[in-house]
Amino acid sequence: MFDFSTPPEMAALSGADIAYRCSGSGPALLCLHGYPQTMYMWHKIADRLAQHFTVILADLRGYGDSSAPATDAQHSPYSKRAMAADMAELMAHLGHDSYAVIGHDRGGRVAHRMARDHADHITKLTVLDIAPTSQMYDATDMEFARAYYHWFFLIQPAPLPETLIEGAAESFLIHKLGHWGKTQDAHTPQAVAEYKRCFCRPQTIHASCEDYRAAAGIDLNHDAEDRHIPLSMPVQVLWGADGFVGHKFDPVAEWRKQAPSVQGHAVPGGHFLPEEAPEETLNAMLAFLT
Repeated sequence: MFDFSTPPEMAALSGADIAYRCSGSGPALLCLHGYPQTMYMWHKIADRLAQHFTVILADLRGYGDSSAPATDAQHSPYSKRAMAADMAELMAHLGHDSYAVIGHDRGGRVAHRMARDHADHITKLTVLDIAPTSQMYDATDMEFARAYYHWFFLIQPAPLPETLIEGAAESFLIHKLGHWGKTQDAHTPQAVAEYKRCFCRPQTIHASCEDYRAAAGIDLNHDAEDRHIPLSMPVQVLWGADGFVGHKFDPVAEWRKQAPSVQGHAVPGGHFLPEEAPEETLNAMLAFLT
């Protein structure tokens, strides 16, 4: 059983100190959260996943209780390649050579890069409510810009977005949860408190902006380098039936541009699948992963 009331374990890795929790037995399964959340986002389904797998929940570098390394002019410490390297090193540190990965939102983009850079270790990949980064940028139009304005706001040079967010961090966080989510009361009071605790710190706000800056620069370069190479593992994509991704994109078709073996479908609600539709999301993932 996962006990979210106690501090997570910490792994001092080569690039960052990564916070994580483990529970269960069986094949290893790594779960990666998205923006503006932490590993707590899995709390409604983590114990049931652990009935089938050895489940590892982790905070991405710069988020949650993980450390926030200093950045550089290219934002390379927050590239998905660097974040993916953290998670591959964490899994090796925990003794797992072969594992499946589930990633939501930003965690899905890290998982995608893991599937590129560490393919020999990954058995299956599940991504939640995203299309590949470059394909989403390529589709930018007025509708996309209105819905995903944060992609263009957060990448502005520091410290402009950091300063503006810090001035109303809780309001910004609550707006994001409500804007992207479509299911009332999906986020429990305990979850919201945890997201506030972690997101509203200056170092997290800055690190999360760096994450997006990297996505608009160095990540696109990395993606272009190997975009023509198909992913070798089976891929599942799930998305919110009432969310923007499924409205704007055909997620299965977009991921089939990256991998020959892709399956997926919509689940009820908006962006935050494991909290808005835990049963449907869990059942879909188990059908694919087992």
